[in-house]
Amino acid sequence: MFIRHFPGVLVTAALGVQAFSWPNDPYGQTELTPAPKGCWSPDSESKQFTLVVMPDTQYLYDQNRIHPVPMEHAFEYVTSCNDTRENIVFMAHLGDVAQNGLAEEYQVASKAFERLDEAGVAYSMLAGNHDIDSSTDDTRGSTPFLDAFGSKRFANSKTYKGSNKGGYNSYHIFRAGGREWLLLALDWRMSNSSFDWANEVLTNHSTLPAILTTHELVSPDTGKTEFSAYGDEVWNKLIKNHDQIFLTLNGHFWPAGRTHRTNSAGNRVDSHITNYQNRYYGGAGMIRLYRFDLDKNTIEVSTFSPWIHGLMKHGKANKLALQEASLTSDEDQFTMSVNFDKRFSRSNSTKTKRSDVKEVIPGTLAYWRFDGHENQTPVTSNDTIRDLSGHGNDLKFCGVNESAHHSMRWSNAHHPQQPGHGSLNFTGQKQPLRGSYFQTVDHAPINYAQFEHGYTFEAYYYLPSSWSSDQNAWSSILSRWGTAGQANKTGAGVDPDEPIVSLSLSDDRELQWRAYPLHKNVGSTNWGHESPFDTWWHVAVVNNGTLTKMFVDGCEVVRNPEQWVPGLTTLNQPWMLGGYEYNGTINQIFYGSIGDVRIVNRPLSIEEFLLHSCAGPTTSPP
Repeated sequence: MFIRHFPGVLVTAALGVQAFSWPNDPYGQTELTPAPKGCWSPDSESKQFTLVVMPDTQYLYDQNRIHPVPMEHAFEYVTSCNDTRENIVFMAHLGDVAQNGLAEEYQVASKAFERLDEAGVAYSMLAGNHDIDSSTDDTRGSTPFLDAFGSKRFANSKTYKGSNKGGYNSYHIFRAGGREWLLLALDWRMSNSSFDWANEVLTNHSTLPAILTTHELVSPDTGKTEFSAYGDEVWNKLIKNHDQIFLTLNGHFWPAGRTHRTNSAGNRVDSHITNYQNRYYGGAGMIRLYRFDLDKNTIEVSTFSPWIHGLMKHGKANKLALQEASLTSDEDQFTMSVNFDKRFSRSNSTKTKRSDVKEVIPGTLAYWRFDGHENQTPVTSNDTIRDLSGHGNDLKFCGVNESAHHSMRWSNAHHPQQPGHGSLNFTGQKQPLRGSYFQTVDHAPINYAQFEHGYTFEAYYYLPSSWSSDQNAWSSILSRWGTAGQANKTGAGVDPDEPIVSLSLSDDRELQWRAYPLHKNVGSTNWGHESPFDTWWHVAVVNNGTLTKMFVDGCEVVRNPEQWVPGLTTLNQPWMLGGYEYNGTINQIFYGSIGDVRIVNRPLSIEEFLLHSCAGPTTSPP
């Protein structure tokens, strides 16, 4: 939908509606204003940061009554670099984007949100009762809302970590105050399977402080703010047993209000209603700021309309607008006290913190290490391996069948020169296929990386003498989902069923880097020598944008081809650690141990490797 102005007449092209437009009327303006160039660049390590909340905007997008300008001004405020004090790290919309759930309403609203997309702002969306059929739960299927604000919209988001099967519930992980935070964005009405999904997300990220957002939770209908009937269901099925949830936010009802409950761990959970659609100009694009100060253990809350403040600046705010510029009641402006260190001490106890990792050098896209676990304890489906680069390329557990459970273990064994003092012990075999592996989460940024300007892949590995050529040949340390055939590679020597990138071990335990570069139909192969048993090794594959070379323990191998191989082909699918696909299915799982793995988007010198010298072999049983 687009909207055009003619002198005295407003023509809404998609709706076919004509109406008189008062000249120079800032309140009747419905035209999308040119988007300013935002410079959103929050300081993720600062102890002071801001979460922005935007409640129901439905009256701004109501059939032929379309007024995106107040929302645009709110987004301009979020992306502005004029007030660095705010340090805005995330924005959460609370649902009811539009009034009638119509495609033409979301077409205009979606255009406004492009301002956030273009600036790279981290934000979340969820459906309110006006966005969908309110009599349905999140198994309802496709809707105009989901078409506009489903998972496809967040394909390039660095904070978006996934959605449930139906797509109406999602979660984000953002970094602020030197730590990671989890935000759940939940549907108007969750099905039982979605409650299971949300519980699993919280369990898998149990060390992260969590904020839960949804459209309905607490209500003022009884004269005081308390949980609604559906809110009680969410509390009992989800909130009360996950101590990491310290704050819930919802819209739907008015006036604004706040309450709190005590969870099963005996800790306080604050719950707030934020909604201003009943006020002048449909809420006037009102936003609420939650200003965190981790040094003071406070969250200062304020509520205002950036659009009205802009009108005031130019002397154009009318009497009713002036009353709405900033809201100062006890429900709209207040300070919360939260002892973050005490409440979330578990997330501070992690042995490896991003700020302490000197191995995260410029250009690092992903860095995984496996220390900090009790030796020989099983890896479970609830375990997630954090990307210490801070880019969100986390690894999730995967298994081929029931045998996957307890088939992988944490180990303290490692190469003496390995930064992380731990590894993963894999026990995969081919016949019958069994074992488990890890892969990058859906929409991890590295899934889309093409490495046009070069790359360095590094890994530590160990093969025990029980390794078998029959059972363990052609298993991968690291590989990328997607086959040569799916990537339309048709050149000489192409096996259409093999993966587009893999670092594997042959039946003679020779390292093989097999990769399909960008803009070429043929693959390229680097070969190492036979890997001796019961010895830790470091391998690095380095591409300078033209040639690729393999190094073992910092020493260049002989079988490096003289072949132009720019970048790496991607089908925008995950990377696997310890898994190998063939013809679109898992074909083999690693047997042995894998230590630290680092991926950098530029060629590194030998001096920059995780292993700093061409050292002799070192042995240590896993």
